[in-house]
Amino acid sequence: MNISEFNEIFDKVVADYHRKDDVNAVCANPYPEGSLEFLLYGKCWIDAVQWHLEDIIRDPEINPQEALSIKRWIDRSNQERTDMVEYIDSWFMDKFKDVTPKKDAKINTETPAWAVDRLSILALKIYHMEVEAGRQDAAPEHRRKCADKLAVLKQQRIDLTSAIGGLLDEIASGDRYMKVYKQMKMYNDPSTNPVLYAAGK
Repeated sequence: MNISEFNEIFDKVVADYHRKDDVNAVCANPYPEGSLEFLLYGKCWIDAVQWHLEDIIRDPEINPQEALSIKRWIDRSNQERTDMVEYIDSWFMDKFKDVTPKKDAKINTETPAWAVDRLSILALKIYHMEVEAGRQDAAPEHRRKCADKLAVLKQQRIDLTSAIGGLLDEIASGDRYMKVYKQMKMYNDPSTNPVLYAAGK
């Protein structure tokens, strides 16, 4: 699978989500379960829903009880996002399991999947910045600034896509190697969050 196809999948997710533009919409993942495409689509769908939850919770008129409910939804979403990134890294680990790293092979500062996570978010940023750059009810200065930001985001995606492709090539050649550390988020775990385990006493 070519790295450019990752962006095609992410753009498809963003378009699919905005057909209903509803955080409660069901994710109809069109790819075979267990495939990399399936994981990428699911990952970006989580990001799309969370993006809009973050918008909703910032409504100054939001009911406090609704805000609390959405905040907990966002917490669950963050955990799902982390889990999905780790599934994607597991896919890459399996893909490169037969590669023997060279003696001078280096490790990257982040795993391929965490880099891909940023690529997924960029697809959402680009979509929404395009909306802002084209808003006819906004001031010309707002549209100009958003158009400038959009150009930067598009260049960022080109650069990040190239960098991820290079990283995967280097792992495949043995010049770099993967090592995955679980995120071990403590605030969701009742055994490591002091507020949660104190409440359970």
